[in-house]
Formats: sequence, structure tokens, C-alpha cells
Amino acid sequence: MKNPEIFEETYTLYWKKLTAFSYTMTQDNDLAQNIVQDVFVDLWERKNDVEINAIEPYLFRAVKNQVFKHYQNNKFDKTILEDKFEDYVIDHFATIDPELMDLLYSLLDKLPEKRKEVLLMYKMQDMTIDQIADELGISKQTVKNQISSGLKQLREGLKDLAWLAPFIILHQKF
Repeated sequence: MKNPEIFEETYTLYWKKLTAFSYTMTQDNDLAQNIVQDVFVDLWERKNDVEINAIEPYLFRAVKNQVFKHYQNNKFDKTILEDKFEDYVIDHFATIDPELMDLLYSLLDKLPEKRKEVLLMYKMQDMTIDQIADELGISKQTVKNQISSGLKQLREGLKDLAWLAPFIILHQKF
């Protein structure tokens, strides 16, 4: 990254993606742009000291860390941002890019079979709690418990997949 031309190419290639990623977490365009700018300034200033194997994951992680650092300095709870990402993935589960579905299904496969079935009926088939209870012959409270537990487990698993946030958000067909 010591070469100014390579740095400029990297900046041009990733500026919009990183700004969009930052914006999804901050919901503030100016702040999002400032954070991305800070990441690139820091990268340039440390060009002689930093060794990067894969630039894209490095940049997205740096932006995420800068967002968290910004809010931490302003006494903001970063779990709110993590929850926004997790909620986004879960709320848009049925519209996620097919290539990413494999990763999400791997999380679903870790759920107990009945919980997985209930969650898929609820999120993928848009069935109501009453419909699921009737179809499976279980109580509405059991359906609610299964959905709640399933979403909680998915959220936990999504914490490990946080690096997917920019890909998921930038590749949506809205």
C-alpha cells in the first residue's frame, strides 16, 4: 500500500461501499463519510507499518471499528448497532441474495428441528403464529417461544458473520 497509485485505486474501488456500510450503522451521511475518510487517512499514515493480506475485509473491519469507537467515545452502546445489522438480516431473510442463503442456512441447521421449522414458517412463508400453531398442532405460546429462541440463536450466530454486513446490504435488490 506504499504505492500512491495502488492506494488511489483502492480508495476509488472501496469509497462508496465503505461509506454505504458506515451509513447503515450511523444513519448519518456526514459521519459515515468522515469515518471512511479517517480510515483511509490512517491507512496512508501507517502505510510503512501495516501489512495487509486481504484489503477488503481489513477496510470493512476498520470502518466498523471506527464507528464503534465514535459511539463509544460518545457513550453509545455498540450493541444497538450490532442489533440493527442482525435485525436487518433477520427481517430481510426471505430477500437475501441466494449465495448468502447457504451461510444463513448453516446457522439454521444448528437450530433444533422443530425450532427451525417454526422459524422458517414464520419468516419464509409469512405464516402467523395462529397458522403455525394450527398446522403443527402446538400451542400459540410454544410457537412464540420457538420463534423467540430461534431468533435469539440466529442473532448469536450472526455476530460471527458481521463481516457479511456490507455484502448483504450492498447487494440487495430493493
